Amino acid sequence: MDVVRTSESNCYCYIPNGAIHLKNTWSSIQVKINSTGTFRVASIPEESHCQSAETLFAFLKCVVQNIWQSGTSNETVVTVAQYGERTCFRVQPENNGPYTMDVQQTMLDKKLFLLFIAGGLLFHFAHNLSRSVTFYYSAGVAFGVLATLVFFLLMLKRFIPKLSTFWILMSGCWFCSLYFFYTLKEDLKLLWYDYTLYLVGYVLIAGSVSFAACYLHRPLVSEQSMNLLMWTLQLMGLVLIYLGIAIPQVACAAIATLLCSKILHYPLRMFCSIGRKARWYFRADKPEVRSLTEEEYREQGESETLEALEELRAFCRSPDFPSWVAVVKLRSPQKFANFVLGSPHVSPEETKAHDEQYGIGGALLEEQLFTSETESEPDQQTDPFQEEEEREQMPPQNCLPVRSREFL
Repeated sequence: MDVVRTSESNCYCYIPNGAIHLKNTWSSIQVKINSTGTFRVASIPEESHCQSAETLFAFLKCVVQNIWQSGTSNETVVTVAQYGERTCFRVQPENNGPYTMDVQQTMLDKKLFLLFIAGGLLFHFAHNLSRSVTFYYSAGVAFGVLATLVFFLLMLKRFIPKLSTFWILMSGCWFCSLYFFYTLKEDLKLLWYDYTLYLVGYVLIAGSVSFAACYLHRPLVSEQSMNLLMWTLQLMGLVLIYLGIAIPQVACAAIATLLCSKILHYPLRMFCSIGRKARWYFRADKPEVRSLTEEEYREQGESETLEALEELRAFCRSPDFPSWVAVVKLRSPQKFANFVLGSPHVSPEETKAHDEQYGIGGALLEEQLFTSETESEPDQQTDPFQEEEEREQMPPQNCLPVRSREFL
């Protein structure tokens, strides 16, 4: 971690000690090189170990580093992998100019943490995003602006007869797009300040054409295409998670956990459904559904009524109850106050009147029992035409007293 100041062309290597600490999950080691002149940072092929790479991703990364060497500059930052193979690079100053190299370790690298969060969210919401129309148009426009060649090749896929030819062209388009971004990443700020109008025009034209192409092809409709897009987004999310964690073992464990949580969701649902059906089938006492008798219905009605009355009394006694508003709207506030204090909601006089009217020997029951069938049922043998003739022959009633009485 010492600051190195020299003007010679030297080789520098970082050799990991192999100890894994969880506190270094999102940490990074960065080597900042500054100089008054220009210099070049090149990876050393002898130390890259491309042939002995453990994974395909490490092999591709090593090949890319050997092919694309950085250009000359007066300031650069080299990120060093803390775990895995050792990292070696050579600093070659031009005209033997002096340069300063400072090594710093960041315990929480914001870029790594944001990559991990973005990968997790992309993996989790891949199903919803693959079926969203807004995401379809947004991703199409962004893809058309950032990778124009790949986007137009996908739009022209139907006009390419052979699948092998399409994949060869796709590989070439991807290589050209990546090379274009790699060569312009260091000069992007300079291009923005010097050619702002041209960049804005390119973004507007490419975005408009991309949106028109997406609108022409319409959003995905088939379930197979949606599932393919969902799997692609999930794969991209897993790649971002792997790139967002500094420890490869922890990254593999996180990816395995996400895959298990996604795959085991369906077997768990199936087992839960089978368990519920088995528990219902082997249940000892199955519930018996029957109708209530008249006595049970009456007892249940009385108990529920008493319980509801007690709840009403408790609510009326609470401080939230608007007592003065209720007193103004009630006919007999005294009766309501007695009910709240515990008196029955029906007075003895009301009970007696109800029994006289509807009880045994009441007026309503006698009226129903002693009403003759001739009065209650119409004579079915009477001719309707004869009834109409009799109604016409009846003299009209004098309604004058009624009208005069209404007038008065």
